[in-house]
Amino acid sequence: MTRQMRRLKLIFVWLVACLISDHSKADWPSWRGPHDLGSISQGQYPAKLDGDTLAWKAPLPGKGCSTPIVHQGVIYVTAPKSGQDALLAIDLSGKELWTTTFGAEVAGKHRNGSGSNASPVTDGSTIFVYYKSGTLAAVELDGSVRWQTNLVERYGKDTLFWDHGTSPVITEKHVIMARMHAGESWLAAFDKQTGDLAWKVARNYQTPVECDHGYTSPMIISHNGKDTILLWGAQHLTMHDPDNGKEIWSCGNFNPESNKLWPAIAMPVIVKDTAVICFGRNDRGLPRLFGVRLSGSGDVTETNHAWQRDDISSFVPSPLAFQERVYMVRDQGQVECIDPTTGDTVWSDRFPKSRAKFYASPLIANGNLYAAREDGVVFVAKITDGKFELLSENDMGQSVIGSPVPTANQILIRGEKELRCYRNP
Repeated sequence: MTRQMRRLKLIFVWLVACLISDHSKADWPSWRGPHDLGSISQGQYPAKLDGDTLAWKAPLPGKGCSTPIVHQGVIYVTAPKSGQDALLAIDLSGKELWTTTFGAEVAGKHRNGSGSNASPVTDGSTIFVYYKSGTLAAVELDGSVRWQTNLVERYGKDTLFWDHGTSPVITEKHVIMARMHAGESWLAAFDKQTGDLAWKVARNYQTPVECDHGYTSPMIISHNGKDTILLWGAQHLTMHDPDNGKEIWSCGNFNPESNKLWPAIAMPVIVKDTAVICFGRNDRGLPRLFGVRLSGSGDVTETNHAWQRDDISSFVPSPLAFQERVYMVRDQGQVECIDPTTGDTVWSDRFPKSRAKFYASPLIANGNLYAAREDGVVFVAKITDGKFELLSENDMGQSVIGSPVPTANQILIRGEKELRCYRNP
């Protein structure tokens, strides 16, 4: 091989590496991002979401409330189409690449719910989706269905008071699903290649009315150097062995007063070895916020509660982590920055008051906080330098329940009717 050919080969390898790196930075493989933090540190994102920064908008075929995901320049989003559960693939120019349908949609009951509440997840070669109808499916990147099954037909209807919220998550071998309701609750793993049940374990707790209802999703974390499934719901935080589902760690005592009607909706967020958990009913003036250390094994209820607050929390929007701080957009628009180690408030502020509430979980994209209110107003605020600065208030003209998504210096907003993409001019 000549010197010139070797140089060309090295340049080619470098270019491929750069492209792979760029795609990796642009990927958002699950609804809270690649590390379940709800934030990204790189990129330049628009401070306004208006006509000047709107790159494109793509119509959606029906009402869905899930958050899109992005893999290698393709957006995947669930929505009903002609009465069928569907998965759409859309490129970063807004062009629809394909749509795959699965079976009859089961519509949502809540005004901010749908049959497509659960968000997709990808391991880079397959898209996994779940719907209120019970359909769980694995879809190839070209839109063909590898397998599908129906968890409602297999294991009975869920008894959740409102619409489902649990999204699938993935391990190396399995796609993981959880059901937490008033009835037989469980955590289960399905083979990613075949859909066969790998294991299913009961997860049942005696709780006050509705406190056994969970809308959260499992998380994959590292515990003692090994991937572990973490699950919050039914007043318990538990860890499970991904090979067999066996419980290896648990923490309770989140509702010692036995308050009723406290379902688990907001997801935990983890900073270092501390999980920050929103609980209680912030929407009814009964907030609870917990810090739990994730060390040890077995039942750690008596030892691992690090701190607790009863003055702030979030009922629906999940907290996020950015630069080792935890941020909450509470249900009425209050914004809190806290130290996850101590639970102390670093600063607090709020978005403009309104009767409308926040349902979407917030996003921080390199210092910009994006928060969508249920009426379709999306706020952008700067939260760096230890302060809050409102940058813009942007009306989408339609309900927004899915969380904002960052990709390749762009912000995706999934509304009830459209998917929109914003970027700096």
